[in-house]
Amino acid sequence: MTTSCMIFAVVILARTWGLDDTLNILRNIVNVVKPGVFHCCPLNRELVKQALELGFFISLAGVITFKNSKNANEIIEMIPNDRILIETDSPYLSPEPNRGKRNDSRNLVYIAEKIANVKNISIEEVQKITLENAEKLYNIKIF
Repeated sequence: MTTSCMIFAVVILARTWGLDDTLNILRNIVNVVKPGVFHCCPLNRELVKQALELGFFISLAGVITFKNSKNANEIIEMIPNDRILIETDSPYLSPEPNRGKRNDSRNLVYIAEKIANVKNISIEEVQKITLENAEKLYNIKIF
């Protein structure tokens, strides 16, 4: 299975079949040659822990900024800087202060700000870290 198929499979499985089945498939059924990314990763401690153990990147979206997102800070702290990514999940999941509106890349700053605040680093550092991680994941050089 190619990396892009694996990424797609993770998204579908995590949201359709649930945590246990997703992790069972990744650990025991699929041969994960090059781990991909848990796209718009659910804020589930066990899922994040095991995804990291398997070598996956964790991508966070606007949901980490929601007021009712009770464990967002804990999840952000769990993810090492060399495995964290940010995304819009456009057109869905606009972060606060734009929750409920159409999402696009202009809102990435709110996700980066949240991560910066939790990890006690600058927003510029979050931008640098997530850019480098995207380059590693996709094997590309952006700048």
